[in-house]
Amino acid sequence: MSLSAAAISHITVGSPEFKRSSRALFFGGFSAFALLYSVQPLMPVLSHEFALSAAQSSMVLSVSTGALAVSLVASSAVSERLGRKPLMVAAMVVAALLTILCAFAQSYAQLLAMRATLGVALGGMPAIAMAYLGEEMEPTSLGVSMGLYISGSAFGGMAGRVISSVLSDHFSWRLALAAVGVAGLLAAWEFWRSLPASRHFVPVSSGWRTLPSGLRLHFSDAGLPWLFVLSFLLMGSFISLYNYIAYRLLAAPFHFSQSLVGAVSFMYLLGIYGSVWAGRLADRYGRRHVLWAVMTIMFAGLLLTLSNWLPLIVVGVALFTYGFFASHSIASSWVGRRATSNKALASALYLFFYYLGSSVVGSATGVMWGRGGWPGVVLVLGFTLTLAMLVALRLRRLAPLVQAER
Repeated sequence: MSLSAAAISHITVGSPEFKRSSRALFFGGFSAFALLYSVQPLMPVLSHEFALSAAQSSMVLSVSTGALAVSLVASSAVSERLGRKPLMVAAMVVAALLTILCAFAQSYAQLLAMRATLGVALGGMPAIAMAYLGEEMEPTSLGVSMGLYISGSAFGGMAGRVISSVLSDHFSWRLALAAVGVAGLLAAWEFWRSLPASRHFVPVSSGWRTLPSGLRLHFSDAGLPWLFVLSFLLMGSFISLYNYIAYRLLAAPFHFSQSLVGAVSFMYLLGIYGSVWAGRLADRYGRRHVLWAVMTIMFAGLLLTLSNWLPLIVVGVALFTYGFFASHSIASSWVGRRATSNKALASALYLFFYYLGSSVVGSATGVMWGRGGWPGVVLVLGFTLTLAMLVALRLRRLAPLVQAER
C-alpha cells in the first residue's frame, strides 16, 4: 500500500491502530462511566447522611446525567472545530478532578452542584468517541469497535460501583469518591497515550452556525429519531433498575451490606461480553434483525426480578444487564452508520436522549419505589420496555441507506 493510500485508509480489525484505538476507547468508556455512576450505590448512604428520600438521593446521579445530556450537543459543535482527541482528553481530566472535589463537599447542595458541573465536563467524551469511531473505523469493523468501547463503559460502570461500595462500607463515601477520581486521572493518561490521531476528521469553523441545519437533517431522517427515542427508553430502564435494586437488597428480607450491594455490579461483566457479541452479530446478520431479539432478553430479566428468591433475582438482573448492553451496542453503532454527515451531532443527539432518559425515568421511578415498592418499579420499567420493543420492531422495517447499515 502506498503512503498516500495508507494515509486515507480506515482502521480495520487486527491492525496495530485498531489495537491502540480499542485500548484507548476502552479506557475512555471506563473513565466516563466510573466517574458518572460511582455515586449510584452510595444513594442509600447519602439518604442516611443527609436525611433524604430515595427520589431525592437519586438526584446526585440525575443532575449529572441531565447536565451531560444538555452539554453533549454543544460539545459536538465544539469538536467539529477543535478536533476529537483534544476535547475528549480535556473532558476526562476535568471530570476526574471534579470527582475528587466531590469528596470534600460540605452539604448536599454543594455535592449536587459539583456533580452537575461534572456532567457538563463529561459532555466532551461519549458522543465524540462515537463520532471518532464512525469516522476512523472501516464500516465492517465498526460493530466490533463500538462493542469494545461499550464494554469499557460496562467495566467502568462496574468498577466505579464496586470501588465506591467497598470503600464506603469500610471507610467513607468521601474516600470512595476520591479513589474513583484518581482512577479517572490514570485512565485519562492512558487514553491520551494510546489513541491514534484522527485521519478522517475535517475541521468545520462554522460548527455553531451549521447546528440548526444539522438538527433538521437528523430529525428528518426516517430512522435516526426512532433510535434517539430508543436510547431514552433503554437507558431510563437500565439506570432505574440499578438505582433501586440497592434499596431493595439493603432492606428485609435480604439485609445486604453496602459491599454486597456493590457486588451486584459484577453483572456488568456480562455487559462487556454482550456488547461485543451483539456487535459481531449485527455486523454479520444486520442490526435490524438482531436488535429486537436481544431486547427480549432484557425484558425477561426484568420479569424475573419480581421473585423474592434471591438466586432468581440475580439471574434476572444478569439477563437484564446483558440485554441492555447488547441493545445499546447495536443501536449506537447504527447511529454511526445511519448518519451520512455531521456524525458528532448525530451521536450527541443519541446520547442526549440516552442520558435524558437516565435522568427523567431514573428519578420518576423513585416515586414509584416510594409508593409501590419493587412491583411498582417493575410496572414502570415493563411499560417503558414495551414501548422500546415497539420502536425496535418499527426499525426492523426501516430501509437501509447503505449496505453497511444493515
